[in-house]
Amino acid sequence: MAISLLALSTATGVGIDFARSLNFKTALQGAADSAAIAGASIYVNNGYATEATTAAQDYFNKAAASLPTNNGITSSIVLSQTSPWTVTVTASGSINSSFNGVLQNTIPVSVTATAHGPTNPNIDFYLLLDSSPSMAIAATQSGINTMVANTSSQGGCAFACHEQCPSCDSLGNPGGEDNYQLARNLGVTLRMDNLVTATQNLMSTAQTTENTNSASYRVAIKTFDYNIHNIQNLTSSLSTAQTSAGSIQLLEVYSNNCLTSSCPSNSAGASDTDTDLGSAMTSINTTMPNPGYGTVAVGDSPQEVLMMVTDGVEDKVVTSCSAGANCVSLGGGKYRQQYLPSTTICNTIKNRGIRIAVLYTVYYPLPTNSWYNTYISPFQSSIGSTLQSCASPGLYFAVDTGGDISAAMTALFTSAVQSAYISN
Repeated sequence: MAISLLALSTATGVGIDFARSLNFKTALQGAADSAAIAGASIYVNNGYATEATTAAQDYFNKAAASLPTNNGITSSIVLSQTSPWTVTVTASGSINSSFNGVLQNTIPVSVTATAHGPTNPNIDFYLLLDSSPSMAIAATQSGINTMVANTSSQGGCAFACHEQCPSCDSLGNPGGEDNYQLARNLGVTLRMDNLVTATQNLMSTAQTTENTNSASYRVAIKTFDYNIHNIQNLTSSLSTAQTSAGSIQLLEVYSNNCLTSSCPSNSAGASDTDTDLGSAMTSINTTMPNPGYGTVAVGDSPQEVLMMVTDGVEDKVVTSCSAGANCVSLGGGKYRQQYLPSTTICNTIKNRGIRIAVLYTVYYPLPTNSWYNTYISPFQSSIGSTLQSCASPGLYFAVDTGGDISAAMTALFTSAVQSAYISN
């Protein structure tokens, strides 16, 4: 009877240990699966290797912290950068047996999870579009030539700046016609016109892709110049966003060098500081929530993508001039600075797990313009590289004069909708 009881007790212990080890393995497998998805959702190309590894490890550590192990858990993250790319998470741990030392001291458990892509996550897109006067340049070389030829009283101006009172300064056209209206009368298409059309076309592309991928996309649209302007709140109705995009407008100023009629008489243009990309990004950073992984899992939320379109030149009032910038003193310890945007806010946003897609509409060189030669030309060649460093890896495009903004925005969108799924 004693021998029988020992055998029965041993069998009971083995059964209990088997159940405990199975539960432990199931929980460990879930942690590995989630970690692989977390890494693969970020690892959309080779440029994201470090971010993907960090995300996968952090997610696993948090998930494994509450698992019932007696002897700790080890894990490893491996990225395969060949097509199709994969993120593999392996983990192992052990629990003590019920009859420690009788049959075996511990029960080891190991699991593996592999995720690869692309698949189709749910994504919120926040569009931040440049509506400053520099976006009023003609969209093609022929259009630029037409504007220059018809603005001889201004020394030949390629920009169709929108002025409420063009006759209020010495650079207005005869008859008080502003350059914006002049471009309309001449049938010249502006870069801003192409941006509006491209944004509307993007909504159609998003609708088609959403249906094809069985994913959910939401869009918010904002423009910026000296301030940030809300065009469309975050919405899942892409047709509504498309209609709203049609209301995007170029900034209208009072007159040359003056944003409003109360502009002081200052040849330096105290109120002509019309482009503040840094403040716009800071503002939208407070609007965008922390991203999820874009799955339909309970408690998960959409991925977040900030999509910017800009010519990359800031024009704003500062109290100290950035190193390398050529500033104009406005008096009172203030300066007008036309220079490269700081990438500090870009890094702040990316560190939250939000991807940044940047479309650089190349700032057109104007060597016949004295203002351009003095204040823009010295850093014009660095605009693209600065914006590229702001963008997330693989999410930067540049479109030169005459280029297809719509196609470029579509390419950015296509790159951003990739993600990952568990394959093993």
